[in-house]
Amino acid sequence: MKSVDEQLLIPQADYIKLLRPLLPVEAFEPDLNKLVILLLNLIILGLGWAIATYLNQWHTNLLWLYLPLTLIMGNSIIVLLFSSHALLHGSVIKNSRLIHWISLLGLAMWWMPPTLWKAVHNREHHGKTNSLADPDRNYLSKQSNTWGKWIQNQFVPSSEVNPICLAIGMATAWGIHGFRNLTSVLLFNRKDVDYVPAAFTVSARERWAIAQEFLLIFMLHFSIMAYLNFEPIKLVLSYFLPIGIGYAGAMFYIFTNHMLCQMTSINDPLINSVSLKVPKLLDVLHLNFSYHTEHHIFPGINCDYYPVVQKLLQLHYPERLNLLEAGEVWRLLMQTPRHHQNDTTFTDWSGKKFVSCPLSQPMED
Repeated sequence: MKSVDEQLLIPQADYIKLLRPLLPVEAFEPDLNKLVILLLNLIILGLGWAIATYLNQWHTNLLWLYLPLTLIMGNSIIVLLFSSHALLHGSVIKNSRLIHWISLLGLAMWWMPPTLWKAVHNREHHGKTNSLADPDRNYLSKQSNTWGKWIQNQFVPSSEVNPICLAIGMATAWGIHGFRNLTSVLLFNRKDVDYVPAAFTVSARERWAIAQEFLLIFMLHFSIMAYLNFEPIKLVLSYFLPIGIGYAGAMFYIFTNHMLCQMTSINDPLINSVSLKVPKLLDVLHLNFSYHTEHHIFPGINCDYYPVVQKLLQLHYPERLNLLEAGEVWRLLMQTPRHHQNDTTFTDWSGKKFVSCPLSQPMED
């Protein structure tokens, strides 16, 4: 017999069945504009590195003039993730070979092999969002206190996190996420690996492709640093700082996507995901990534139509949609522990503090 929780959850397929006929046909057609955006941001990074090669000729007092370009490059790194994300969901072009090689370039600054991304994000995360089997979920309090769990406890937003550790975590959490999953599948490829929230496996062919792609990404990063002559000032201003800014900006979105939500045994995007209210400029710059619930219902839709999906959700499911101001979600993240005691309760490292998930849906019929 189903629990009350399961009875009230609505599978993703049911939302699609209701909403798909209400959306225009063009919402599901490829959008080449996102490919142009991806390529433009690759060009921005290239220009930034080209200019950085002359930084050793700048007077020390003038180096601050490069900082606006550092910020622009940091934003380009964010856009490369979000545009590659759309590309790999099939909403940009349909040619699988082109998708693979362009996404390899787009995800290179994120140290993310596209084959690994398709496994961990498209297949595992989207198919099992915020369930026990989701590799992107919070750790459970009952899971072993491994290095992966310790790092999340120390560096992600929570009521216990140290502000300095949080600042470090914003710039490095993506790297830890990638390292955990990469080593899990390349070194072990078993479902009993305990330092990831939920281990998954890939096929032998995928495993080999991931290794090859990671090697290409490593060579690309080495080439960039060599192009900058391994000079510290060039590397700091045009490589490390833009990457840190880009990772921090993207992690703000990623932390707010699901971490505050209750876990669900049935993939119900309105319960296990959050959409943010952000300034319009950020939606323009970041391809409407704030519309995350909408994305989880229709992963392959043109992101320009997420607002249309949101309006339909507000019309048909006004009490279920988690739509909050970005600042409010962040405040709630900073007021709650980060480990799951159960589906609707958070706890801390010690397991002595218990806080109900602030976005838990009422369980009464």
